[in-house]
Amino acid sequence: MSDFLLHLLRHGEPEGAGRLNGRTDARPTPAGIAACAVRARDLTIEALHASDLARARLAAELIGRATGLPLTLDPRWRELDFGAWDGLLPAEVDGSALSRFQDDPDRHPPPGGERWSELTGRISPAIDALAARPTLIVTHGGAMRAAVAVLCGLDARQVWAIDLPYASLLSLRVWRMPDAPAMAQIVGLRT
Repeated sequence: MSDFLLHLLRHGEPEGAGRLNGRTDARPTPAGIAACAVRARDLTIEALHASDLARARLAAELIGRATGLPLTLDPRWRELDFGAWDGLLPAEVDGSALSRFQDDPDRHPPPGGERWSELTGRISPAIDALAARPTLIVTHGGAMRAAVAVLCGLDARQVWAIDLPYASLLSLRVWRMPDAPAMAQIVGLRT
């Protein structure tokens, strides 16, 4: 059995904060990038990964320069694709459709968007591909929740109850055993 620390850092505040930015490549604000760098400053890591979207990638590039670690970009760590809702404010979306999505994101995905099971389905192999060493991934709130669901066995309602403001750092101890899915325990959350 091997174990390692996995740190998941939500990107900093993007331009147009508060929108349903999934595949929309919203630029991070300078303050958002700086907040991520400060949050990661005291971590001891040996690997650095990030979503390829600018709001995560630019913060990870700064962290990479500070730590001297190479950055691996992985589109599997992108946010949930909100389809027709992507880039909209929640108030601009039909309230009943949004409520159905929040109640059951697998049965009621955004129109043309991604189901919860599709998000966890791409996060799971991204986790499996990680080497067992202290790792930081700069990513998005939905991807972080999907990782917790996959590693801790929680359902969508449980993980969406976790408050993850911009630049939040969620730390997990991940265990791998032969012929078994990886498991984790949350060891810290800094918001």
